[in-house]
Amino acid sequence: MAEKITQYLHETPASQAAYSEAKNLIPGGVQGNIKYYAPYPLSFRSAAGAWMTDVDGHKYVDYLLSFGALILGHGHPVVKQALTDVWETYGTSSFGVPYPLEAAMVKKVCSLVPSIEQVRFTNSGLEATLLAIRLGMAYTRRPGIAKFAGHYHGGHEHVLVSTHPVVTSDGPIAKTSESLALPDYYVEHTEVLPFDDIDRCEALLRQHREEVGVVVVEPFQSGYIPVDRDFMQRLRLITQELGMVLLFDEVKTGFRIRLGGAQAFYGVRPDLTALGKVLGGGFPVGAVGGRQEILELASPERNLPNHEVVFHSGTFNGNPVSLLAGLRTLEFLETPGVYETLLDTTRQLRENIEQISAHYGLPVQTVGEGTIFNVVFPSDEVGRMSKPSDVIAAEMSARHRTLRKDLDFLLMKHGVFSKPYNRFSMSTAHDDKALASTLDAFEQSFAALGKQQS
Repeated sequence: MAEKITQYLHETPASQAAYSEAKNLIPGGVQGNIKYYAPYPLSFRSAAGAWMTDVDGHKYVDYLLSFGALILGHGHPVVKQALTDVWETYGTSSFGVPYPLEAAMVKKVCSLVPSIEQVRFTNSGLEATLLAIRLGMAYTRRPGIAKFAGHYHGGHEHVLVSTHPVVTSDGPIAKTSESLALPDYYVEHTEVLPFDDIDRCEALLRQHREEVGVVVVEPFQSGYIPVDRDFMQRLRLITQELGMVLLFDEVKTGFRIRLGGAQAFYGVRPDLTALGKVLGGGFPVGAVGGRQEILELASPERNLPNHEVVFHSGTFNGNPVSLLAGLRTLEFLETPGVYETLLDTTRQLRENIEQISAHYGLPVQTVGEGTIFNVVFPSDEVGRMSKPSDVIAAEMSARHRTLRKDLDFLLMKHGVFSKPYNRFSMSTAHDDKALASTLDAFEQSFAALGKQQS
């Protein structure tokens, strides 16, 4: 790996210089901790379609896609036209007051996601999960939540508990604070559940039935690790019986697993859904949707004292830029054949990656569903991974960490970018040229890794 890092330093001097300047002005040189990787992150100057160009002039096929937000790729014509239409139709980027596009976008979301009856818009997925949890706790009048080990729901206090994956066995799961200055209250009022053991989940939820008001879950852990349908369907039944609000955090998976989200894949109707990323067509957005009786707790028409109404506001909530770009994106995905082709392209890419790796004696498994996947090196003991705990155990192993880091830097060398260890997101812009370049990069990278292992 030292050789690859040396080559990385040699080939990306402008990125290194940009980072050296940035870290004196920005904490850690990045506008978000997950955007950092050692020795320094690449700095980019432009993007178009499925491609990005860094400040050193190197071109990459982009599979990060702004952490999955750009399902049409960079600068898609329908998104560009939406921006033009915002100015021509509305004449402003933000009303700060109601206007008809808000209802039009809500109707579109409700038509695609049947569990959603009403919507409140926010400006990020973080804000969406924050509001959804507040609504769920107000509805149940219970002080705590339950979340799953390794699931990430944004950087606010209630969910910054046990966000790093753990492999569990019988017994309680250790609750860990994931930030300096996180008040003890939030750790104490958050129960942590295992993602692929529904019997243990049920026992823990029954044990804490008086405290837990909301069960929040990434229906695909990290956006790409699925659980059995039976698990999710039983979780729905258990939460209904215990009077708990089931919240699906579909910020990553919304419109990416299916147009109806991961809930369409599982055949489950949660009480609340948090959305973001794809919903904004590449612009900041978030949304909370769900049952009307829960969303109505935030209605100012309730004519109750402030402490009896769920407070929610935001200057840029539902702004025309984000909503029209998002609406046009969803409409484009509904065009006959578009989404089906995207799913098929993703499947073919995954199959080809696995075939190439096997050819070089480095069998990997691509884990995911829909338009999201990741590349995992299974441990020798597990072989083909079938459960979330299998994937997590493999990803935590020294073998995977070493090989995956080597692979990511080799892929960057050969013109494919997804940020080290990150999942791969597909877009409609990944055409034959981008896919051919991608497979060539994997071919060269796996060949180098194979020689390294022999």
